[in-house]
Amino acid sequence: MNIDKKEIHDIKSWASVRETSIEIAEAIFELANHDEKLAEQIWSEGNDEVLKLAFSKTKADKLFWGEQTIERKNV
Repeated sequence: MNIDKKEIHDIKSWASVRETSIEIAEAIFELANHDEKLAEQIWSEGNDEVLKLAFSKTKADKLFWGEQTIERKNV
């Protein structure tokens, strides 16, 4: 998937405002097919596929989804 620099910046900003790991934000937008309204819905409601995809993008053992810390071992 080709994402331009503006989209990357927008996703990083979106993640920052929500205090969410960039990997989770990227996974949300990927699953939402870059539809911001759908991304917001996924962020609010949660989705196990997001976590699997997000952890596949990093070697980190912990990611943040808002105020919640998600550990790789629990996914």
